[in-house]
Amino acid sequence: MTQTFLKAKWQKLIMANYAVPPEVLLPYLPKGVELDYYDGKVYVSLVGFLFKDTSLFHVPIPLLGTFEEVNLRFYVVRKIGNELRRGVVFINETVPNKIVASIANKLYKEHYTAVPTQHTWHHQAQTQEVSYRMQVQTQWQELKVQASLQQQPMQAGSIEEFIFEHYYGYTRVDDQRSIEYKVNHPRWEIHPIHSYNIAFDFGACYGSDFGFLNGTEPQSVMLAEGSEVSVDWKRVQF
Repeated sequence: MTQTFLKAKWQKLIMANYAVPPEVLLPYLPKGVELDYYDGKVYVSLVGFLFKDTSLFHVPIPLLGTFEEVNLRFYVVRKIGNELRRGVVFINETVPNKIVASIANKLYKEHYTAVPTQHTWHHQAQTQEVSYRMQVQTQWQELKVQASLQQQPMQAGSIEEFIFEHYYGYTRVDDQRSIEYKVNHPRWEIHPIHSYNIAFDFGACYGSDFGFLNGTEPQSVMLAEGSEVSVDWKRVQF
């Protein structure tokens, strides 16, 4: 039986998705996985969501268990015989707590940093506004959407399905070794987007490789309601 390392609720996930040249991502690609394509393109996603009621090995984390996360990620696939394991690689993940960042970096070789973060949720009769912010140096970066309160299922074969239906995490240990871990959650429903605003300096947040995204319109923006999520303790090095 697989042991659970982390359980939490991931709520109100915003995904702003950008098609990028594959060569931009190759320096970040862990050994043993390949870029995952949708309709001939590779994507990075700017993601904001609320991490809520976190527990480690079923023990709640007091005071530090609820926080915002903002990350930049891209999509990969690992081929094992006839099996395709679709997963994500994180360029960077930001949270407000240094302890949380340190644990994730040490155990999963991730790329967490701790910076001030904020979020706001406003609900009206039929619509909602969801925003996530993080402070880099002295500047606040913001990812915000206005969306319907109604939820709808993702369509098979859609860009939404491609973005959300990746259940493995992959990290690069060094040029020869990678780590795989499993993330578990049900298939999410999404909220139709009415409008969005992205005020991000990608170069300042994620390095010069991604500065060209400044002022670029994403190909799609999504909001998923989220659910309970668990991360397996088992980590496979390959």
